[in-house]
Order: sequence, then structure tokens, then C-alpha cells
Amino acid sequence: QVQLVESGGGLVQAGGSLRLSCAAAGNIASIIAMGWSRQAPGKQRELVAAINSGGMTNYADSVEGRFTISRDNAKNTVYLQMNSLKPEDTAVYYCAAYGLSRNSWGQGTQVTVSS
Repeated sequence: QVQLVESGGGLVQAGGSLRLSCAAAGNIASIIAMGWSRQAPGKQRELVAAINSGGMTNYADSVEGRFTISRDNAKNTVYLQMNSLKPEDTAVYYCAAYGLSRNSWGQGTQVTVSS
């Protein structure tokens, strides 16, 4: 089992930046990819960015060029650098660890972008 703890959310003005962190613990060897999803009020959860064990990344069209996902294997931590934030980026952001047999989710961290 994998435990995930997110941090770094908060309130920022449009055009600003935030960096989210997600520290993983437990059965780290079972993780084949990690990612960030978000859920805004009244909307479905959507995948924002993902990175696999080889370092390959994937982004939603809505954040391509503004968000960057990265990982520090020594710290078992994945980051989401969010630049040029827009009010529509407001959501609860969840970290996920994808494994061969199961996925794990963090508790979520609120990101609010004011106009």
C-alpha cells in the first residue's frame, strides 16, 4: 500500500504561480507512474499531469505549457509547478500513485485562483 501526502495549495491571484508537492511512503516499488488530478465544484475529476518511472510526462491540453510535473526519486516526491494560473484552475488537486494492481490517492489540496 502507498500513502500520499500533498502540500503547497493556497490562494493566488491570476497570473501567479504555485508548486504542489506529494510525498509517497510505503510500497514505493509498486508505483509505475504518478500524477495529479483536479476536481472543481460540480465537475468531474480530470487528469492534469502524469509522469512515469522513466520520466515521460503527459499533460491535459488545458495546462500544457503552464504546468510542469517532475519527480525526485531520492525523496519519493512528485511536484506540480503551476505557472500563469487562471481562475478556471481553481479546484481540489489530488496526487495519485498508479500501481500494477491498485492506485492510491492523497487527501487533496485546495488551489484557489482569484481574478
